[in-house]
Amino acid sequence: MTIELTSLLITAILLTLLWIPYVVGLVKSGAELTEETYKTLQTVDETATPHWVRRANRAHLNLVEQFGPFAAVIIIAHITSVSTTATAIAAGVFVVARLLHALVMLGGYYFMQARTKSFSIAMLCILVIAFEIARVTITTAN
Repeated sequence: MTIELTSLLITAILLTLLWIPYVVGLVKSGAELTEETYKTLQTVDETATPHWVRRANRAHLNLVEQFGPFAAVIIIAHITSVSTTATAIAAGVFVVARLLHALVMLGGYYFMQARTKSFSIAMLCILVIAFEIARVTITTAN
């Protein structure tokens, strides 16, 4: 398995696990699923939940937003047999950036705006992989 596909697998596992702190936090704060909330899909009163519970939810949702584009470029790179040093490094950096984002978000840390920077770095990694796919595809087509 390529580094790119391994990075996609690790990111999928992270995405799968990131909802757990949110659900645990909801249960611990007494947000039980009643018949009424089940039918109406009424959201939990955010003022009744600790800050870390809301941060856990946002960490999960934020990765959901980036997972689609990341998965798309990794799968396209794999299908088109594009695996370069740049794609491998970008995929690895993406995983590290997303792990850092999750840790900073869950911990509520404000250190040099690490959350925003790690999200931005992950987005740049997606763009690097997309650029490499286009570059290699165009180069081999000529």
